[in-house]
Amino acid sequence: MLTAKQKELLLYIHERIKETGVSPSFDEMKEALDLASKSGIHRLITALEERGFLRRLPHRARALEVLKMPDSAAPAAPPKGRGSFRPSVVTEGRGSGGGHAGSVPILGQIAAGVPIAAIQNEIGRVEAPADLLGNGTHFALEVKGDSMIGAGILDGDVVIIRRGDAADSGDIVVALVDEEEATLKRLRKRGNSIALEAANPAYETRIFGPDRVQIQGKLVAMIRRYS
Repeated sequence: MLTAKQKELLLYIHERIKETGVSPSFDEMKEALDLASKSGIHRLITALEERGFLRRLPHRARALEVLKMPDSAAPAAPPKGRGSFRPSVVTEGRGSGGGHAGSVPILGQIAAGVPIAAIQNEIGRVEAPADLLGNGTHFALEVKGDSMIGAGILDGDVVIIRRGDAADSGDIVVALVDEEEATLKRLRKRGNSIALEAANPAYETRIFGPDRVQIQGKLVAMIRRYS
């Protein structure tokens, strides 16, 4: 018999692994369950291991394996405040089943530490299904690097961004840091601070004061090319 918190954590880990292929970090689990410290997560994971629901995989960071689920487990909704958005993926040259395609300008490449000047000039255009775009103005960027692989965003993918200066915690955004550096990261609002979180444990989460970060837009879709 699992406690409510044990079950909530197990369902959260199960959904994150199913969505991203990577188990969540202890910080992500702490935030998802609204716990004050990571020691509470350690206790919950140990209890789940002892009951045969989880297994830690040796010699691997952030490696948890769900061995079984509670009999009464229902599909887990994203815990409050987390957000588990993953972009819709469209194979280049194929539609998504409805609506006309819209032409979106590609404004350059984006990775951690890209100067803002590098993403201000149109270098091409990409066609995206209109039903994925929705309302608003959009632009596209080619992803360089592996900092967002846990969110299913790979090197060489083209991300579609809806312009705007507002975003919710958990959204994947193009953020402008100190008016000179553009980066694609998941936004976390932590009190009066803003965290820009990679989806790869090899990269650190960066935390800034709110006056240092300007949101340029939110990720809405992604184009993947296959050679």
